[in-house]
Amino acid sequence: MTHLRKTLPLALMLGGAALAQTEAPKLDTGDTAWMIVASALVLLMTPGLAFFYGGLSRTQSVLNTMMMSVVCIGLVGVLWLLGGYSIAFASGGNAFFSGLSNFGFGGLAGQLTGTIPSYIFAAFQAMFAIIAVALISGAVIERMRFGAFVLFGGLWSLLIYAPLAHWVWNADGWLFKLGALDFAGGTVIHIAAGVSGLVAASVLGARIGFPRTAHVPHNVPFVLLGAGLLWFGWMGFNAGSALAANQTAALAFMTTLIAPAAAMLTWLGLESVRNGKPTAVGAATGLVVGLVAITPACAFVSPLASVVVGVLGAAASFAAVQFKARMKADDALDVFACHGVAGIVGALLTGALAFTTGSGKPWGEQMVIQIIGVVASVAWTGLGSFILLKLVGLVMPLRVPVNQEIAGIDVSAHSEQGYSDSETGLGAPVFVGGD
Repeated sequence: MTHLRKTLPLALMLGGAALAQTEAPKLDTGDTAWMIVASALVLLMTPGLAFFYGGLSRTQSVLNTMMMSVVCIGLVGVLWLLGGYSIAFASGGNAFFSGLSNFGFGGLAGQLTGTIPSYIFAAFQAMFAIIAVALISGAVIERMRFGAFVLFGGLWSLLIYAPLAHWVWNADGWLFKLGALDFAGGTVIHIAAGVSGLVAASVLGARIGFPRTAHVPHNVPFVLLGAGLLWFGWMGFNAGSALAANQTAALAFMTTLIAPAAAMLTWLGLESVRNGKPTAVGAATGLVVGLVAITPACAFVSPLASVVVGVLGAAASFAAVQFKARMKADDALDVFACHGVAGIVGALLTGALAFTTGSGKPWGEQMVIQIIGVVASVAWTGLGSFILLKLVGLVMPLRVPVNQEIAGIDVSAHSEQGYSDSETGLGAPVFVGGD
């Protein structure tokens, strides 16, 4: 990746120390306009995820499921201002985290990150931090207390996500110095969220009736809408990580189109062989898996190689979903199978296929580095999430009472319901206690 690493000093060296090694940057209005749009696209992904997850849930818990994603916009947005950004990206840190020199975005006014205002860079990265927490919620829907999720999500964002982002994307971070490649967050976001979701599901315990009782999606059109919004926003997610309107952004945009397309077809084909018919939920799931798999590699592989990433990512995640029944952890919406597994595959394929654009390192050496990055991410997020969940459990119960879980959480947690009684065919819900 020699030429890419030379032309992407900001996408690959996001810390202030790296910026000091380059020429004095100048504001580029075209790059700035593109990054404002890209940031807005990534923000849209979280409401898109809310629709995706909401459609997969039960009718009685659709609002609670969607709120777990929506609340992350407010929660993580404020925490990113107060410390998350500084822990991840402030200059002058050590190999594991930065300090609080940019608390409240202090020091960013009038400054540039490359050719864009530092405020825009901080906002763009905030969108990543927001959706990382929201992704975890899919593993614990219909049984985790809303307040417990908010507390866990806030702690996770500051203590798990921000340091991991520092490791991989800050020039002071130890994985960055090692040479780990993660262009747009396969390790930092998807492996982290997938592993944390699996741990959370294990700590909480299975939903009532799992696995004997089928939990079918209540609104498949919501699932398709959410997947479409995710794909739309993901163009900003991956192409925006170039931090400029340039050839690298163009490559990331193209591979973010091709890999999910290949993954969707792969998933539908596997589904047809196994079950006899392709499904709309399968199409939506396949394209999301393809998006996850290509994220770390999107600017490091050719469009043709991105087909391989999409196909193998979908195949691995499809197999993981089938294996779910043998696992004790009830990962409700397959967050680990779709994000953790596809993220791991994508991270490894980044090392395996980066030679298509010139990796700058021998193939074997880059693969070892990618494996170290994956193992470090799994260990950090897995152990850290377990500890945080146990700490939150000391403050409040993690799980809703049995009667609320059976009736659905919407009314008990939010005093609202997603559908009127005439739409659902259910009687008026009985309020069974607050969260």
